[in-house]
Amino acid sequence: MAFDGFSHVTARGNNRSVIFRDEADYEAFLRQFEKVVARFRWRCHAYCLIPNHYHLLVETPEGNLARGMLVLNGWYARRFNLRNERVGHVFGGPYDAKRVVTDEHLLEVSRYVVLNPVRAGLAAEPGRWRWSSYRATAGLSPRPLFLELDLVRELCGGPAGYRAFVADGMPSPTSAPAA
Repeated sequence: MAFDGFSHVTARGNNRSVIFRDEADYEAFLRQFEKVVARFRWRCHAYCLIPNHYHLLVETPEGNLARGMLVLNGWYARRFNLRNERVGHVFGGPYDAKRVVTDEHLLEVSRYVVLNPVRAGLAAEPGRWRWSSYRATAGLSPRPLFLELDLVRELCGGPAGYRAFVADGMPSPTSAPAA
C-alpha cells in the first residue's frame, strides 16, 4: 500500500536548545497541535515531544503539510518567546519532513518516534514518557482526540502486538543515550 500524504515530521530547537521547558509548554503545544490537526484535516498516527525537539507521524490527505506546520510552529514560537521574555528563533529551521511510503516504513517510523525518549536517556521505557503516543496506542491510557489509533494497531495486530513490536526495537541496555 502506498502512503500518499504520510510524513515523518521533526522540528528541533535552534542550536538544539530546549523548546519544552515544563509541563505547561508540552500541554500548550499539544493543545495547539490538536487545533491544527482539526483545522487542516490531518491524521496523526504517532507523536513524541522531548525537551529540544519533536516528532510527528502525520497523514495530510489535502496536501497541506506546509500550511499547517507554519501555523503550528509559528504559534508555538510566539508563545514560547512571550512566555520566556525572549526574542529570536525558537526552531533551528521550519521543520523537516520525510515521506513514509510503505506499511513497513510506517511501522518503523511509529516505533522510532515513541522510542526517542528511551534513546535520549529520558525514560527507561516508552510507557514512562508522558509526552508521546505510546501509552494510548498500546492501550494503556486514553487517546488524545487528535491521535488515530486504528492503522498502527491494525498493522501490529492490536495493542498487545504494538507493545511487542515496540519492545522488539528497544535499544540494548549498554547503548549510550542519543545526543
